[in-house]
Amino acid sequence: MPRIVSARKPRNLMYTLKRLFSYMGRHGFSLIAVALLVVISVVCNLAGTYMISPVIDSLVDGGGRQALVEGVLFTAVIYVIGVLAALGYSQIMAYASQKVVYDIRIDLFDHMQSLPLKYFDTHQHGDVMSYYTNDVDTISDALNNSFAAVIKNGIQIAGTMTMLLVLNWRLSLIVALSYIAMFMYVRHSARRSKQYYRKQQTSIGALDGYVQEMVAGQKVIKVFNHEKRNLEGFDERNAHLQAMGSAAQAYASTMIPAVVSISFLTYTIVSLCGGFMVLSDLTSLGALASYLVFVRQAAAPINQFTQQSNFLLSSLAGAERIFELVDMPQEVDEGTVTLKRTAEGWAWQDGDESIPLKGDVRFEDVTFSYEPGHPVLKNVSLYAKPGQKIAFVGSTGAGKTTMTNLINRFYDVDEGRITFDGIDVRRIRKRDLRSSLGMVLQDTHLFTGTIRENIRYGRLDATDEDVARAARIANADSFIRRLPDGYDTMVVSDGANLSSGQRQLLAIARAAVADPPVLILDEATSNIDTRTEDLIEKGMDHLMEGRTVFVIAHRLSTVRNADAIMVLEGGKIMERGDHDDLVAQRGRYYKLYTGMFELQ
Repeated sequence: MPRIVSARKPRNLMYTLKRLFSYMGRHGFSLIAVALLVVISVVCNLAGTYMISPVIDSLVDGGGRQALVEGVLFTAVIYVIGVLAALGYSQIMAYASQKVVYDIRIDLFDHMQSLPLKYFDTHQHGDVMSYYTNDVDTISDALNNSFAAVIKNGIQIAGTMTMLLVLNWRLSLIVALSYIAMFMYVRHSARRSKQYYRKQQTSIGALDGYVQEMVAGQKVIKVFNHEKRNLEGFDERNAHLQAMGSAAQAYASTMIPAVVSISFLTYTIVSLCGGFMVLSDLTSLGALASYLVFVRQAAAPINQFTQQSNFLLSSLAGAERIFELVDMPQEVDEGTVTLKRTAEGWAWQDGDESIPLKGDVRFEDVTFSYEPGHPVLKNVSLYAKPGQKIAFVGSTGAGKTTMTNLINRFYDVDEGRITFDGIDVRRIRKRDLRSSLGMVLQDTHLFTGTIRENIRYGRLDATDEDVARAARIANADSFIRRLPDGYDTMVVSDGANLSSGQRQLLAIARAAVADPPVLILDEATSNIDTRTEDLIEKGMDHLMEGRTVFVIAHRLSTVRNADAIMVLEGGKIMERGDHDDLVAQRGRYYKLYTGMFELQ
């Protein structure tokens, strides 16, 4: 089992509570109603307990049966009011807590949409999902089970101490000392537990990420017989989660026994002292009976608070993680140039100037690195004139995909600049820039829904005929119509019910329906067999007609008709030219094409 590392100092508790209360404040009316009903419930509980004193004293003083019945009935009315108030605040709290969690999920998802792509490239998807499940759920549990309880217990502690002082201030000194001892121990245990609850939430995210990754890669796992190795990896992460959870529970679980033990000891001492005071006529029997009930009740709110501490500490740890994510910097977009449609076609709107969108893309001495000090591209310069097809070839890691990521502004250049129709892309609003680009990735992603909806994802206002036309361009129409429900066939589990080639064809159709002036094809035909590739070649030629196209391919046969081929190695353009020129140069491309070298 992994060793429990030293606890990291938790974030500012007040900051987390302030952020959490800001969400609760959006539903202030409901929470005020909860607080008022809690007060009524607690006051009724305290009043009902206090009634023990006058009822018993009236019997001792000879009040008779009538006084007993009247006292009991009055006490019953008090308790009925308290029960109704408790029922009311529990129902309102259930509604309000779900509204608070709803707001948190909305803000979390909305902020996540604006995070830079780098965040998703560097975090496991399962860990990201953990924010919406484990972390948000702990907040929901705490609000449902603990918010009203904390208010109730706080008021009950204050009210009980007040009643104890009213009934017998001497005995209350003993109770006060026990209260101080209880609070000091609870505070110490809660502080230590919170440190490990935060580590527990982080461990849950790591475990979820690992499970998601293993589930997605089951075919690869079985092919290479890595079940045992993966089980070892799971066991390691599971053991770390167990260690963090055990450490958190070890401190939290001692609070209730400690509080109960102190309360029993206090009750014993107060009973003995109170008995001597009754014998000495320093207090009445009824007052002592009522006082002893209050003493027993004095420990109850602290016990309840310690029982809720697990919910509270887990929710604070989850809230810290969520607020850390919400506080992460959003994707910067300082662009002011927008895209608009004119009678002549698309155009860039730069202030009062309208610049026709032609698809002229240029790299000017571009240097870029994902990690500082490790450049992926080094002083790269190239141009793509409107309507040209530019191909990138080279070894894995040469920087081919990085080029397209920079055009989309998924990342921004470190040095140099990229221009689109003479405009620095950093001046173009990202939403408009990406609207002018169509992209087909090597790893296709299909959403749960119909085939028609997946194609229409490229342009949400596309008609059914537009969708069918795009499918015909990509040569996907024929296989779609052979499916049981045609275009209404449901796509499930990221297209698990389709072949790799069919998924790729749908991705191409999705780009076609968007009808963008610039296309980026990142290994777009990598999952299509040679026969299918031949079938869509004419459709792709039609799709690329009049458009600037960037192609990344390992199959050199797919780039033979490119206007310019860029051979990338080590982040630099080693060769450039069309197919015939590069073959004639008998350099790197020639060796790749003739099989003397292989792309790695």
